[in-house]
Amino acid sequence: MTVDTQADSRQALLDELAGIDELALAILCELGEVPSPGGMSLPRLGKRLGQGASVLLRQLTAMSAATVAGVPGPGWVRVAQDEERWLAFITEAGSAQRDRWLAVLAQAQALHADAVERAP
Repeated sequence: MTVDTQADSRQALLDELAGIDELALAILCELGEVPSPGGMSLPRLGKRLGQGASVLLRQLTAMSAATVAGVPGPGWVRVAQDEERWLAFITEAGSAQRDRWLAVLAQAQALHADAVERAP
């Protein structure tokens, strides 16, 4: 691999890292731990992530398939009401996005470990 190709590859990885939404990833990871088909109540999710209900609802709306300002969301989560409880569920698209982001993080960690190992 040439120096230019390595630099381009590193830049592409940095660009992917910059595109990771930390709260969205945390939500996807938490919801991914729930056995299917169960969801997680919003209060429990908020407590596990240290976030308030309004922050969670705003983020979950952005992650759902809801259309906001004429733009449909990615459909990574689904929010539903079960009697008095609101539950959040991860979708197949959400699982795939979580896996993509985790792969990017693993790639960045491996690159960092390699750089540390090569350092004088």
